[in-house]
Amino acid sequence: MKEIYLAGGCFWGMQQFFDQFDGVVKTEVGYANGPTADPSYQDVCASSGHAETLRIGYDPEKIALTQLLDFYFMVIDPLSYNRQGGDTGIQYRTGIYYTDEADLPEIRTVYAREEKKAGAPLAVELKPLENFYSAEAYHQKYLEKNPGGYCHIPRRMMHLQDGTAGGTEEA
Repeated sequence: MKEIYLAGGCFWGMQQFFDQFDGVVKTEVGYANGPTADPSYQDVCASSGHAETLRIGYDPEKIALTQLLDFYFMVIDPLSYNRQGGDTGIQYRTGIYYTDEADLPEIRTVYAREEKKAGAPLAVELKPLENFYSAEAYHQKYLEKNPGGYCHIPRRMMHLQDGTAGGTEEA
């Protein structure tokens, strides 16, 4: 199993979105690349400097890193700085945080393609993972437990894998 860490705004929707794909073995929401150890949600909301981030454990035999990154760019605004949807603040910044230097060429290829498509420098951080702290239990699989919860990712995007994507209903 391999890992990648993706910050894409509110982590509730990111988790539900990535849980749908074959090859994604495990997801966990947490706080990454901040200056202090073991922050609470309240700390993060008070601009601690951590990003709401999704840890993705995946089987590279079933899903490629490039596929995961393609999906990631489908659900974020890569030009938005410290904001996704209605959420604003440093904790909602976007970022690709890697733990294996060998993944960097693939990441850079997708990043460069997305930057060319956008026609502007991306606001997506591309850095090694400095730290990751698991979010509180109530945040894990939050939208499964609270289906009406807010998310910047349209609900139709939560059903790409099963082929039932459709409509324009927002989460």
